[in-house]
Amino acid sequence: MAKISSKLRTATSLVVLLCSVGMAGCQLGLAQAGNERVDGQEPGATAVGESSLVIENDSELPDTYPHAHYEVRFHARGGVPVLHWRVERGALPPGFKLEDNGFLHGEAERTGEFQFTLAVRDGGSPQQGVQKGFVLRVRSGLILNWSNPARVNGNRIEGSVTVANVTPDDLDLTYVVMAVASNGRATAIGYQHFVLRRGTKGMELPFGETLPHGGYVIHVDVVGEVVPKKLIYRERMQTPGPLQVNVGP
Repeated sequence: MAKISSKLRTATSLVVLLCSVGMAGCQLGLAQAGNERVDGQEPGATAVGESSLVIENDSELPDTYPHAHYEVRFHARGGVPVLHWRVERGALPPGFKLEDNGFLHGEAERTGEFQFTLAVRDGGSPQQGVQKGFVLRVRSGLILNWSNPARVNGNRIEGSVTVANVTPDDLDLTYVVMAVASNGRATAIGYQHFVLRRGTKGMELPFGETLPHGGYVIHVDVVGEVVPKKLIYRERMQTPGPLQVNVGP
């Protein structure tokens, strides 16, 4: 107690002495006194406040397709390194993996729309954490659409479709169109077999044939193969109901 009182008297005497010299000296003395250590804390030390943690990636991630290599790096702003990522809810596409550092990679095994929530936590104490939901769509690499939907023209059913190849490979493509009657009998009204080059978009494929009187549901089937990789892409579609041919051949 005697030592503390002695220090206090010394500091007070210094301030009084400097103040007697002038205001400038008084201010200097007070500044020096304020820089003395308090309870062992270093002079000039300041408390660091917590920063908010925010996931920067958009909720809708880039699309992909089956068997295509996929990479996305997740980023967060704020927090204290090192950040740790995990899937909180939902599921990644089969064939995908999220690393602890926020690196998502893999090759999707099937098509579909996948919704999941990711969580990231920082290395602070206490830890900060935040979550965000994401959507990732795995689309077919072989795209099939109606160009001219199937229609009746006299005693014919005819139309056309478009195909596109967005895979990184050329596809050995087989295109078949069948008209299936109410009794189950199927008649081919379109067929082609050729190589669909990668990057091809909107290639039109026609179909059409003269048919007997009756109602027909039209089925379109395209199959693309990558033989060296043992990959098969397949797309199908059909008319919502039968088309009626009223005029005989």
